[in-house]
Amino acid sequence: MKIKAAIVYKPNDPYVIEEIDLAPPKEDEVLVKIVASGVCHTDYAVASGEIPIAQIHPVVPGHEGSGIVESVGEAVTDFAPGDRVCMSFSYCNECYSCVTGRPFECEKNGLFNFGGRCYDGTTRLTKDGAELSNFFNQSSFSTHSVTHRNNLVKVPDDMDLRLTGPLGCGLQTGAGAVLNYLKPEPGSSIVVIGCGAVGMSALMAAKISGCSTIIAVDAIDSRLELAQELGATHIINAAKADTVATARDITKGRGVNYAFNATGSGKTARTAIECTDLFGNIAVLCGDHDGELGFMASRVVRGITEGLSIPGLFIPQLIRFYQEGLYPFDKLVEFYAFEDINKASADSLSGKTIKPILLMDN
Repeated sequence: MKIKAAIVYKPNDPYVIEEIDLAPPKEDEVLVKIVASGVCHTDYAVASGEIPIAQIHPVVPGHEGSGIVESVGEAVTDFAPGDRVCMSFSYCNECYSCVTGRPFECEKNGLFNFGGRCYDGTTRLTKDGAELSNFFNQSSFSTHSVTHRNNLVKVPDDMDLRLTGPLGCGLQTGAGAVLNYLKPEPGSSIVVIGCGAVGMSALMAAKISGCSTIIAVDAIDSRLELAQELGATHIINAAKADTVATARDITKGRGVNYAFNATGSGKTARTAIECTDLFGNIAVLCGDHDGELGFMASRVVRGITEGLSIPGLFIPQLIRFYQEGLYPFDKLVEFYAFEDINKASADSLSGKTIKPILLMDN
């Protein structure tokens, strides 16, 4: 079928929206009409070639899609036409990590999400007969997507479908780092470094957990103001103050119990470690930390991929938190028409918009 998709032909090229061909779903796959798609830094990383293993141009990025199921492969019994779904990361459901409840550590994570091909090693996307690489087995910067059943999570009828795509990656990563890994005790203290979508999600999760001291760190004042609205008890502008000294002053010299570095930067990962007390527990967004972690004493540091989440369980939980008013992630969102994808990407990179969401049929 003919669809519209945003293509990046070479690293650092702008997105070009063109008509392409989408092959029908195979037996374990599902055809989804995309309603909306979040814009994430990882999309920029694959489009620019920043991710070393993502040498897959030309490519259709997008990995925070939401939409409506149009058709399913013959082996798919858990989804049906008309289902409202959001799309998350891809995993095999067969390796040791997957069968022991850790799909976020799937042994084929890199292949299925960054390898540019579907489970069977082919792609459903072509332009004038030439293959286009997909991304996260969804390529949601498009009007339609063929994805694997494992990528999908059903969305309840009383939830705004347009909002749910970012739950599949950025938001579950931040919230999961806190709720699934750190699991802070009520009354404890936490510092969150980086107030983008991932960090803000972690901050809201810290409030849900009952943390009494929640320190938000960023270099953009408008983000810090929003962080206070979302539950931060203290804010630090890292461009104007010494983060470690200020965090220790807030905690009367002891340091915080928990820290989450939401930036992927080695320098801020080291800062997160130094903000904690002697037995602090630290989560860091997986990325290139430049050998900066240094001496960790008795502290625990764990790299976080996709919030250590099982999407089919965790995303519905986040939706319930949202509907109960505990997780107002819609305050991070700004909607853009699909045609304005390059502006949405630029606004995300500059920090002007925390979580852009593209509307495919505005």
